[in-house]
Amino acid sequence: MAKTKNSYSIHEVAKLLGLATSTIRYYDKEGLLPFVERKESGYRVFTEKDLATLKVIDCLKKNWDAPKRN
Repeated sequence: MAKTKNSYSIHEVAKLLGLATSTIRYYDKEGLLPFVERKESGYRVFTEKDLATLKVIDCLKKNWDAPKRN
């Protein structure tokens, strides 16, 4: 079984998931990532669970068939 890393920086998460760091920050600002911890310096620290949450959010965003705004 492959060993997983305990925590990730926002740049590592962005690279792993193919998301822009600004997108991840936006999701956090909008309250979609309420459990992401921060270091004393203010940097976000992501866990495997946070990555799974982001994958779901990204999947929903890509597959949402919402009506177009005019």
